[in-house]
Amino acid sequence: MAMGAHAEGWLGAAERALRAAPSTGLLPAAHEVLSTYVQASEVTVLLADYGLSVLQPITRLPHTGDHVAVRGGAPAGRAFCAEAPVVEVTAEPGTVIAHLPITVRGDRLGVLSVRLPEPAEGAPGVLELAAFATALGHELVVADRDTDLYLQARRRRRLTLAAEMQWQLLPGRGLSRKEFTVGAHLEPAYAIGGDNFDWSTTDDTLTVTVTDGQGHGIDAALLTNLAVSALRNARRAGVSLEDQACLADQALYAEYGGRAYAPSLLLRFDLETGHAEAVDAGSPQLFRLRGDMVERVVFEAQMPLGMFEETDYSHQSFSVIAGDRLVLVSSGVHGSPSRDGNAYGERALKETIAATRMSSTHEAARALVDGLVQFHGGYDLPQDAAVVCLDWHGRPAG
Repeated sequence: MAMGAHAEGWLGAAERALRAAPSTGLLPAAHEVLSTYVQASEVTVLLADYGLSVLQPITRLPHTGDHVAVRGGAPAGRAFCAEAPVVEVTAEPGTVIAHLPITVRGDRLGVLSVRLPEPAEGAPGVLELAAFATALGHELVVADRDTDLYLQARRRRRLTLAAEMQWQLLPGRGLSRKEFTVGAHLEPAYAIGGDNFDWSTTDDTLTVTVTDGQGHGIDAALLTNLAVSALRNARRAGVSLEDQACLADQALYAEYGGRAYAPSLLLRFDLETGHAEAVDAGSPQLFRLRGDMVERVVFEAQMPLGMFEETDYSHQSFSVIAGDRLVLVSSGVHGSPSRDGNAYGERALKETIAATRMSSTHEAARALVDGLVQFHGGYDLPQDAAVVCLDWHGRPAG
C-alpha cells in the first residue's frame, strides 16, 4: 500500500510522541501510538543480543521475556535476517502480527512485532508500520546515551569488562549508503578482548579499519582502545592514511615501548571512483569476491602499530567495481588454530565467502564466524575473531 497523506499525518504524530517520551519510556509510548492509530492489541520490541543468536523481547525494563531464536524459522527471526517485514497470520480470525525490522542506517537493532486487525482498505499498511519501526530505531540509539536499559535488555548474560569496553568502542555493526553496504560481527561476543573494527564516511570517502590488539582480557582491550582512539584522532585531523598509521604507531610506542602492539589494516575508498588505498600494518587480511572468483588481496606487509619507534608507513592502491564484495578478517579468523594445531585457513575462508555470495553483508559476516565456531566445536574460541563484509555498489552516474 502506498503511503498517502493520512499515513504521513499519523506517522508524523507518532514520531513526535516517540521524541517526547523519556528515554526509558519508548516501549509504552510505542504501544500507545500504535493502539491509537492502528488498533494494535499487543506491541513487542525484540532486541538482538550481542551474539546475534536470539531476539530478546523487552517486557518490564531492564528485564526481558522469553527469547526468540534468530534462526529456526520464527517470523520475527526471518524479519531480522532478511531485513524485511514479515506478516504472520494468527489463529484468531482477522488478526495478524506484523514483524518489522528495526534498523538505523543499515545497522540492525532488532524487530518490532505488532498484533493488529488485518488492515482494511485505506488503513495504515506494512510500509507505514516499517517506517514507524525505523523511527523507533533512531530513538533507541539516542536513548542509549541516557540509559542502560536497552543495553541491559540485549544481554543474555553478563559481559566481561573487556567486552564492555570493546562494544562501547564500536561504531555499530552495520552501515548502508547508496555506494556501499557494510555488515560486521565479533566473537566471542560476551568475552571479546582485543579485536575491533571501525569505519567513518565523508561525502566522498569511506575509511574502514580492523585492529587486532594483542593479548587477552583487559590488557588487550586497553591496547585496542588506545589504538582505535589514536587512529580516530589522526583521521579527524584530516591527515593521509599512512600518516594516520604513523601517528597511531607513535602513540602506542610512547605508551608501551614496543612491549605491546596492534596489527591493523587501514582502507580508504573514494566513493566516486572506487579507487582505494591500503596500509597493511600487521595481520588482518582482505579477501575479494568478484563474480564467482574469491581471491586474497595481498599488500606489502609493514610493521604492526606500536612495535617499533617512528615507523614509516606507505600506502598501496587497488580498486573496487560495482558488485565487488570485500571481506576483512582478523588473525583470530584466518589463523585460528584447532585442537590438532591446524589453522582455519584461507581455503575455508574462500569457500565460505563463495557460498554466501547471495547473502546480505550481515549474514555473510555471521556465516564466516559460524564456520569458525563449527571448526572449533563451540563458541569458546581460542582467539578473538572480527569480520567486516563490504558490498560495493558504486556511485550512480550523474
